[in-house]
Amino acid sequence: MSGAKPSVLVVDDKENMLKLFARILGDAYAVTTAPDGVQALALLSARTFDVVVTDIQMPGADGFTVLREVKRRAPDTEVVLVTAYASIPKAVEAIKEGAYDYLSKPFDPDEVALVVARALERQRQRRDAQGLAARVARMPDFHGLRGTSPALRKTHALLAQVAARDLTVVLTGETGTGKELAARALHRESPRRDKPFVAVNCGALPAELVESELFGHAKGAFTGATGAKAGLFEEAHGGTLFLDEVGDLPLPVQVKLNRALQEKEIRRVGTTTPVTVDVRVVAATHRDLAHEVAAGRFREDLYYRLEGVTVRMPALRERREDIPLLAMHFLAGANRPELEGFTPQALQALTAAPWPGNVRQLQNAVARAAAVAAGPRITPEDLPPELTTPSARASAAPGPLPAEALAKQPYREAVDRVRDAVSRDYLTALMQEFSGNVTHAAERAGMERESLHRLLKRYGVRTEDFKRGD
Repeated sequence: MSGAKPSVLVVDDKENMLKLFARILGDAYAVTTAPDGVQALALLSARTFDVVVTDIQMPGADGFTVLREVKRRAPDTEVVLVTAYASIPKAVEAIKEGAYDYLSKPFDPDEVALVVARALERQRQRRDAQGLAARVARMPDFHGLRGTSPALRKTHALLAQVAARDLTVVLTGETGTGKELAARALHRESPRRDKPFVAVNCGALPAELVESELFGHAKGAFTGATGAKAGLFEEAHGGTLFLDEVGDLPLPVQVKLNRALQEKEIRRVGTTTPVTVDVRVVAATHRDLAHEVAAGRFREDLYYRLEGVTVRMPALRERREDIPLLAMHFLAGANRPELEGFTPQALQALTAAPWPGNVRQLQNAVARAAAVAAGPRITPEDLPPELTTPSARASAAPGPLPAEALAKQPYREAVDRVRDAVSRDYLTALMQEFSGNVTHAAERAGMERESLHRLLKRYGVRTEDFKRGD
């Protein structure tokens, strides 16, 4: 039922301890008590609880028996073990058996409340990760271009529409946005899918070799040409030639490329014999070709020859709703199966980062974080520093989406987005006013200091960012 309190089962063979736990937890949670492990097992066979707090030393079924039965029946339930005999080996054993935490008597009431709250937070994070993993599994995958955002869906639709038409396509967009993936998608969706797909980065070729690489050469055409060689146009015959960073081609080669596109034939370097080629050209560039034409660095005739259809690949910051999904997808390929996912703060940092390197940078950031992560989930501390600095967060802090974009999301996701943005802004302003002093800020907010700490951690607002220097 919506708004129901989280359920906690407390198991202890001493009545005074049951009453103490009920008094500590009763306001915030729906508490059920059991006077021994046997009755606890009976309750567990009938229903599940969010958290089980159980004494270890009990007659009949002890706390470890209860722990094992909980994990067998309801692995999602968190278990906290309590004992009057503080023991490091027992604590280690409990954690290995799946317990969330370990308390020793006598304990502080605030410590109990905090441990239960943290256990519930861990459970919520795990459920969120499971939900995110399910969304990743359902995420549309257009030949490697993954995402659910309106911007990417629009790109998918345009690529699918033009793929079957044998037109030259220019892919524009920033570095790392997936232009080669888009080119391969065009090829695989086209009638040429069974023919070669040949890719070349024009900017990576030495200027003196570009023409030979594209069009081939005859034996003896230049020093070192010990035999005839077919160029990439001939290799791609019948298929697709992907010219990445076409804006970097030297002007003399641009002339010959324009002629090849117009005449559908090429001439190898060192020969005048034409070779007919049947190639669909897909070009890509991060440059503004119209500006390059105006500056005299790109030929106008080639510009218009290439511009059959232009498809702009959206930057990652334009589709931030895809970032958590992509991060989980990349984590799945990081060869760290023991990692459960990301903490909410880490996902928030990823979503808020500016991403000048786009999807490629995100993939590298996740790989690095997975390599250094020590806990079950990736934390902000595991992420590259450039993603978590105050300047990075300020440059791209996520706010509420425009109403039109919100309406395209599920209701709960849209409301959560607005709520999170308002909460983050409030906490940031609060910390700014009190220079990072949590005690004074908690008094203003009308909440306990520990509660404010949890909120600050949840929304990634760091008190050290607001402390004044000496």
